[in-house]
Amino acid sequence: MWLLFALAADDGGAPPHQREADLDAMRRMGSGEAAGLAELYDRHGRVMFSLAFRIVRDQGDAEEVVQDVFAQAWRQASRYETTRGVVVAWLLMMTRSRAIDRLRMRRGRPPLQEDDPALLRDLSDRGVPADVLMLSAEQVASLRAALDALPESQRLAIELAFYEGLTHTEVAERLEQPLGTVKTRIRLGLLRLRAAIGEAGA
Repeated sequence: MWLLFALAADDGGAPPHQREADLDAMRRMGSGEAAGLAELYDRHGRVMFSLAFRIVRDQGDAEEVVQDVFAQAWRQASRYETTRGVVVAWLLMMTRSRAIDRLRMRRGRPPLQEDDPALLRDLSDRGVPADVLMLSAEQVASLRAALDALPESQRLAIELAFYEGLTHTEVAERLEQPLGTVKTRIRLGLLRLRAAIGEAGA
């Protein structure tokens, strides 16, 4: 199951009181209060580890990814802006990015940089939609069903892109399919998942 979706089930869809508690923890971290960091770790460390482990497939590497993300969160807490969105979404995005970088380095390839042309090329298709990260429990159930119901070709392409951190070009190479076909499958799959969110919220 896509762990970014499972997060919403774990925390009840990130209710307002929890989002405010996370923001308060960030504010206290920005003032140098370690207890704020401990609170964020207690609330979100497990799902961050699960996401990292799903990508790197190594417990030690996954633990280091989570430590790195919380170290970065500590350093940036005083500059955190609410316009970035929900704190847990920000933590998960950093977790995924660092896990993918670690996986690429393990394969002897450089990590993707923010200005990397390959990343920019795929960004609009591969980014996790913000509405996917703020789901109700009912929407998560619908999403799980929708993911299971995707055609195998779409589900496989999405899993390779999001779980293994492959670019669209790399997914195409792995599946031995044209790049355009892979992009279409991922886009259609994400549209179906978006539709499932909308139907559950109707």
